[in-house]
Amino acid sequence: MEGQADVVLGSRLKSGSPIAQGMPWWKYVANRVLTRLENWAFGLDLSEYHTGYRAFRREVLEGVNFLLDSDSFIFDQEIIGQAVSAGFRISEIAVPTRYFPEASSASFSASTVYGIKIITMLFWFSLHRMGLRRSRRFDSLRARYTKLT
Repeated sequence: MEGQADVVLGSRLKSGSPIAQGMPWWKYVANRVLTRLENWAFGLDLSEYHTGYRAFRREVLEGVNFLLDSDSFIFDQEIIGQAVSAGFRISEIAVPTRYFPEASSASFSASTVYGIKIITMLFWFSLHRMGLRRSRRFDSLRARYTKLT
């Protein structure tokens, strides 16, 4: 992806059926619904956002205000929203999936709270993007960043 993307996500959905590989059906359904909402809000066409496989160019981390993000799982989605808002290029690659009892600690109730937080974040992102309510979280630091030599 050298030179083609600033952020790369690893997609479990591009490498086969996550359900066949052991993903619980309710996590799969929630993943699909949230991904649709995120694609709509972010203006992207990714197969999934809820992956632990992520790579960022240094310029992305220097150009977004990630210190305003939460310290929970939703951080991953907030930083994607910030990267989109700052105009960084986002892409994905296929990654293998393996599920086993120790692989996922997120219960149904924790996953539900996570989903609600994602939807709330997408609401605030959309208001910011439409210019209806500014959010410092989604303001780019790129224009203010000066490289020290």
